[in-house]
Amino acid sequence: MMRRPFIAANWKMNKTTSETQDFLSGFITAVKDVTDVDIVIAPPFTSLSIAAEKLKGTGIILAAQDVFCEEKGAYTGEVSPVMLVDIGCNYVIIGHSERRQYFHETDETVNKKIKAAKKVGLKIIFCIGESLEEREAGKTFDVLQRQIDKGLYETDTEDIVIAYEPIWAIGTGKTATPEQAQEAHAYIRERQKILYGNKGNEIRILYGGSVTPENIDSLMACKDVDGALVGGASLKVDSFVRIVKFKKG
Repeated sequence: MMRRPFIAANWKMNKTTSETQDFLSGFITAVKDVTDVDIVIAPPFTSLSIAAEKLKGTGIILAAQDVFCEEKGAYTGEVSPVMLVDIGCNYVIIGHSERRQYFHETDETVNKKIKAAKKVGLKIIFCIGESLEEREAGKTFDVLQRQIDKGLYETDTEDIVIAYEPIWAIGTGKTATPEQAQEAHAYIRERQKILYGNKGNEIRILYGGSVTPENIDSLMACKDVDGALVGGASLKVDSFVRIVKFKKG
């Protein structure tokens, strides 16, 4: 089955509003001929408004990097799903390994955020992945199964994209080999089919973890790799353009 490629930039805690404008000015022009890939940009919260304005009419999709699970209330410093829709976001990243690691997010809080985002029509990039210790202990599939089953508890897969990000490959320069990526993606796909039947074939599964212009072609050649969630290499126009314009095998 042909699934439309999905390439997302996660800028993390990078880029001021003026840097966001500069990047998008160059990037929008450079990818205007790309029509067969979903291109997503997830800037920091402070740049969402400016990015929404710049991306209008381009076909490039705006995403936020996180969201809180309530629509409003006394939650100092948090941003609600309603606010993200209001500012122009289509997608939100939920469950990124850095949120789990540094901010102690659990499968249960991830599940609450997914439900809250879906309720207001936000689409979701749902992140899962194992640590180096878990991989070396042979627990990769156990971890993925737990994160999928608990993270998607009592939800459907409508408007959800899954990002597999092996924690040991994020920002370390270590990348899963295409074989390791395909093995994990194939497992995730089978798990989706067990849970959702044929719908499992439609779900797009992204690879995230030190994606670069040098490795994107071989990753995208894998049968169950439908795209990429790109960190550091999405911060420079040239390198992210090359990733978006990956060469099909």
